[in-house]
Amino acid sequence: MHVLMVAAENDALPNAKVGGVADVLRDCPKALAELGLTVDVVIPDYGFTALERVQLGTLHVPFAGYIYDVQVSQVYVDQQQVRQLVMSHPLFSQHHGAVYCNDDGDRPFATDATKFALFNAAVCEALLQGVITRPDVLHLHDWHSACVAVLLKFDHRFASFSSLRSIFTVHNIALQGIRPFKGDDSSLEAWFPALSYNGEVLCDPRYPHCFNPMRSAINLVDKIHLVSPSYALEVLQASEPHNGFFGGEGLERDLNNAMANNKVVGILNGCEYTEHNQNAQISSTLSQLYFEIEQALFAWMAKEVNLQSSYYIAHQRLQQFIEQPVKGPLVTSVGRLTDQKALLLRQPYENQQVLDALCEKLNEQQGRMIILGSGDTALEDVMTAAMARNSNLLFLKGYGNYVGELLYELGDLFLMPSSFEPCGISQMLAMRAGQPCLVHQVGGLKDTITHMENGFSFSGDTLQTQSEALVTCFANTLTLKQEQPKQWVEIVSNAKAARFTWSHVAKDYISKLYN
Repeated sequence: MHVLMVAAENDALPNAKVGGVADVLRDCPKALAELGLTVDVVIPDYGFTALERVQLGTLHVPFAGYIYDVQVSQVYVDQQQVRQLVMSHPLFSQHHGAVYCNDDGDRPFATDATKFALFNAAVCEALLQGVITRPDVLHLHDWHSACVAVLLKFDHRFASFSSLRSIFTVHNIALQGIRPFKGDDSSLEAWFPALSYNGEVLCDPRYPHCFNPMRSAINLVDKIHLVSPSYALEVLQASEPHNGFFGGEGLERDLNNAMANNKVVGILNGCEYTEHNQNAQISSTLSQLYFEIEQALFAWMAKEVNLQSSYYIAHQRLQQFIEQPVKGPLVTSVGRLTDQKALLLRQPYENQQVLDALCEKLNEQQGRMIILGSGDTALEDVMTAAMARNSNLLFLKGYGNYVGELLYELGDLFLMPSSFEPCGISQMLAMRAGQPCLVHQVGGLKDTITHMENGFSFSGDTLQTQSEALVTCFANTLTLKQEQPKQWVEIVSNAKAARFTWSHVAKDYISKLYN
């Protein structure tokens, strides 16, 4: 069986990772190849100039009223059992190698939607011309690849591919890539002016004059894959953001229809378990962590003309941590700063914020918290202000890969109170390193963490009850660690022993999606 995966990210290639999608595209194809499948993965070329490559052909792609020349190349990396393909055009690399571009609020997704629409058109053209081998299964990932499904369905030039088995993986239903049907240079009719399409299948249910790529793929493919069983059920319900519940985000009706037709499958993502991280005794030290944090802070500072308060306060706090050895637990958190991840931390709680309350509880046991991540500017400011108020909180605004690894290794408790979490990889990485997690009982977190067995979890029906449950669960967890050391060691051991392997995932892909 031959599979073609189409995506925006792929961590098998350098600087092509933003989120968990890249981890999936790095690890899952390899696991499928080990089971005897042949797998091609294709993404846009964001400027991979240093990679060894062989050009497979030049495509002349009709797009936006013009003919665009797009090069298709195979690139060579360590992972040789999977064929890595990239499509090259100046439009894909115009933002200095950035995978995504943040547009102004009045034209969300405009730049990216046009870029990925051209990429999708080029994929279809490559299939038509035989530059990319015709697969048995076409596997599309998130809205960035959805126009492939649209073109194969509605463009008569690709009619020979209408029977091709197609899979669409929803990694995060909150991001749908919505653009107008027409009247904008970033719109469906601007990209494909000759396309005859069924607007009822492609339109956004909330904004009927808009094209919704994610909904389109959901309605056009053979199977829809959600990245955890619990998330597959959550998206069948309407979101209630005022109550802290995030479900189908407007697409629940389509997903329920698909579920009724046996098209929806929930399969949890996997994690890599190497000999090193299975058997190695932790040899890393706090001094090493502090050294790496300081190096990361200096690197971030060097990129800024003016010294940012977040870096200044963080450096001062780091010096304080170095001078005063930690006596209590080290709580860690690693991830992008978005409302998905941090909404609960900024909720009001007894005349302060939840994050302040957690720091207060931690302070009672002389513990410390280190949060690594960047993203939403307003949330970065919230975190910086919280760090200034709490002497046991260090917020690191950025991402340092090695700092993250050390936090997984050295932390006593990993905090992941996401409001929704399709799958989550951070909790798996923390568990792999022997660090139990405290999580909100949603999506993939619910499917990987069992309360009081391999970690700790909380839930609630409203933002207020969730906030209260988080603080209570956190306090109880710290008490358990202090007063029940035997039970704590057992939970740590269970966390480290948990396995969510890609080989298991790959078998589920074959049996539940591909056949």
